[in-house]
Formats: sequence, structure tokens, C-alpha cells
Amino acid sequence: MGSVLGMSSLSERAARETIVEIGRRLHARGWLAAADGNISLRLSTDNILITPSGVHKGYLVPDDICRITIDNRVLEGKPSTERLMHLSVYKNAPKAVAVVHAHPPVATAWTVAHPELTELPGDCLSEVILAAGRIPFVPYAQPGTQQMGDHLVPFLPECRLMILSRHGALAWGESLSEAYNGIERLEHSSVTLAHAKSLGRLTSLPGDEVARLQEMRSKMDGRTI
Repeated sequence: MGSVLGMSSLSERAARETIVEIGRRLHARGWLAAADGNISLRLSTDNILITPSGVHKGYLVPDDICRITIDNRVLEGKPSTERLMHLSVYKNAPKAVAVVHAHPPVATAWTVAHPELTELPGDCLSEVILAAGRIPFVPYAQPGTQQMGDHLVPFLPECRLMILSRHGALAWGESLSEAYNGIERLEHSSVTLAHAKSLGRLTSLPGDEVARLQEMRSKMDGRTI
């Protein structure tokens, strides 16, 4: 599932099948309920595949997948009402090939329980620093509005993983596998930190170690691992 110059190397049929598989994985992990979430993949400069609106992502078939353009023209199907959020990523992160938006419960719960935070407390875990750099909390926006896309802009293209306040999470990558892995990394980190907090308190890594990990991260070309 590689990419070249911000576009997928998959054929359209293979891309549709992979989107369907990602939807099934997200549902199986409990990161989507009912018609929640959306997945997109950029096939070419002006051709984007995206999941349909109001359809359960655990039971998609390839022919359900819709097509839109970068300027939000609908070419096929009834695309996700949250597509403006995806388009914002593609317009502001040139390397973006795929976007996954899900509703992982624990990551989302952090924004409900701690509205004062601006990001997941990543300095507690080496994996967050190495795999993501940081995971910001994007300010709340009403689902389906342009504001959702606008609120992502300050974090792009630096951040590939984001928690959407009181809503869910978004990950983008240079392939569908990277974007899916981003949601997995984000929720796993959120669960670990929540467990630590429930057992006592969060403790940070020493500052010099955080700096060393950040230096290691700087050599990874920004990818989520």
C-alpha cells in the first residue's frame, strides 16, 4: 500500500477493497459504531475515493465506495457528510494519500474528561514521541461543517494523528495502512495513559530522555510507526 507524490499506487479496484477491509478492522476493534466514521484514499490529483454517508463501515462492499474531487464535486455515490475534513487534510498535507476518521472511545474520553489539555500527555510514553511526535486535541467543531476542516489546518502537515475533541480521532498517512496504524497507535496510547491515571498518576520521562527521543523522531520523515 505505497504511494508516489501524494497519490496511491493501488488500482481503483484494489483501493476500494482495501477501504472495505479497513472499515471492517475499525468496527471489529470497537472504534466505530453504526454509521460512524469515514475513510478516504487519494487515487490521483483530482480523484478521491471515500466511504458513503449513513452506511455501517463494518459491512461495506467495494461498490459502496464513492468518488469526489479535491474541490468537493461529487462524481459517484452519496459521500460522507464529513468529507470537508478529509479535503482539508489533502489540501494542507501534500504527502497525504489516505485519511481515516474513527471514534475510538478512550481517546475521545480524554477530551471529555480533560478539556483543559491541548494534547495527549505524550511525554509519559516513548512510543508516543517516537511513533507520532505528539497527538494534539483539535478544538470541537460541529460534525459535517467546514469548521471541522478549518480546525485541522493549524496542525497540518506536522501532525498525522489528532484527537477531535468530543468527537473522535483522525489519522492520515502516505498509505491506508499508515493511516489505520495511526488510529491503532492513538487509541493504544490513550488506553495505556488512562490505565496509568486510574492506578495512581501520570509521570513524565526525564527531560533529557524526551529530547533524545524527539531527536530520534526527527529522523523518521514524519511517518507514523
